[in-house]
Amino acid sequence: MNDAAKKLLKKENVVLVGLGKKTTAGVNTGRYAIVVGVTKKLPVQILSRKNVVPTKIKGVETDVIEVGEIKALNAQDASDHKIKYRPAPGGVSIGHKDITCGTLGMVVKRNGVRQILSNNHVLAHENKASIGDPVYQPGVYDGGTAEDEIARLSEFVPIEFGSPIPPPPSDCPIAKIVISLFNFSARVFGRKTRLRAVAPKAIVNTVDCALAKPNKDKDVLTSILEIGEPSGTTEADVGMKIKKSGRTSGLNSSEIALIDAVANVGYGSGTAIFEDQLVTSTPMAQGGDSGSAVLTEDNKVVGLLFAGSDTVAIINKFSNVKVALSLD
Repeated sequence: MNDAAKKLLKKENVVLVGLGKKTTAGVNTGRYAIVVGVTKKLPVQILSRKNVVPTKIKGVETDVIEVGEIKALNAQDASDHKIKYRPAPGGVSIGHKDITCGTLGMVVKRNGVRQILSNNHVLAHENKASIGDPVYQPGVYDGGTAEDEIARLSEFVPIEFGSPIPPPPSDCPIAKIVISLFNFSARVFGRKTRLRAVAPKAIVNTVDCALAKPNKDKDVLTSILEIGEPSGTTEADVGMKIKKSGRTSGLNSSEIALIDAVANVGYGSGTAIFEDQLVTSTPMAQGGDSGSAVLTEDNKVVGLLFAGSDTVAIINKFSNVKVALSLD
């Protein structure tokens, strides 16, 4: 799946590729397909040949959907979840001292110690923060100040920003000269080996996550506002009903439309490529909902919401978050 996604993401307008079900004339056919998300769906007739998505890839049908531009969900509006809570549950406003705000996802354990889980771009300011930095609840955008410090940043997985997939040929003039000389010599001596100047490969992310250790253990709850206590974890599949409680849009639900997705996600610091993601069938979230825990109808955690567009939301698989942060 990743090989196909990397080739498709090279096409203009393509920002998302995942495994889902094909829809024809608005009806879900029930057939698995490689679903390709584009910023804007355009008539095939006006696209160049190289930018047309094939109808099948290795015998698997494709389906093109319009998803708009995918961005990390920073704060925009407000909701009842923006106020100060002590103790604080999941689903409420939180953020590093230098950002607007996001959502406190849930309380997890690492080496037996309770920690607040949210996104890197919520707790660690897109890699700009230092371990030990203050975290406010509510976030600054919602009136949080130093008096509202609830925790200190304890761990984050760096987000790698970089080149598109696949890497383009290198523009380095020296590299081109050296390689041209090598290939000329190879031809002269009848060798078949040839070199090509290639830029460094793009680094792909799987998670946007971070932890903050509460200053006082009693200041956080294991429950999530309007949802209650998580009842374990599970892996998501296409068609699974899910829900989340977030700082901006509160409690709402959707379903998993795509799994194994690869997406280009825009941040203030640049564009980052994410693979092995979950994609919803509806927007489900707004700016400020980043960091929300995503659960099944029976409260099993499947992921951590971090990005979206006007039509979809993008979710890190919780199993990847757990490994990346070495959670209990």
